[in-house]
Amino acid sequence: MKSMYSQTIQITQLTPEQFEEVIKKVVKSQFESLLKEIPLEQKKDDYLTRKQISLLFQVPYSTIHNWCKKGKLKPYGIGNRVYFLRSDIEKALIPLNQEGI
Repeated sequence: MKSMYSQTIQITQLTPEQFEEVIKKVVKSQFESLLKEIPLEQKKDDYLTRKQISLLFQVPYSTIHNWCKKGKLKPYGIGNRVYFLRSDIEKALIPLNQEGI
């Protein structure tokens, strides 16, 4: 397996400025490749499954079902699949520092 770091650089033949430029190019290249693979921000209108919500909030499916029955979450469905809008989930979250809570 060939590593991208298998190239050798003679640091003694580079000025500090040249060495800095080489490092910047390598870091920039790696960062750009990561940006292509990992979305930095999820879209607000992404649909999440019950499993994803269960993992996100570390609650069982029965809790999600109860939140739906109480109107805290609005489920969407296709066939026997249930989905939730990410934006609806964010709206359902309330700050706990409100008076009366």
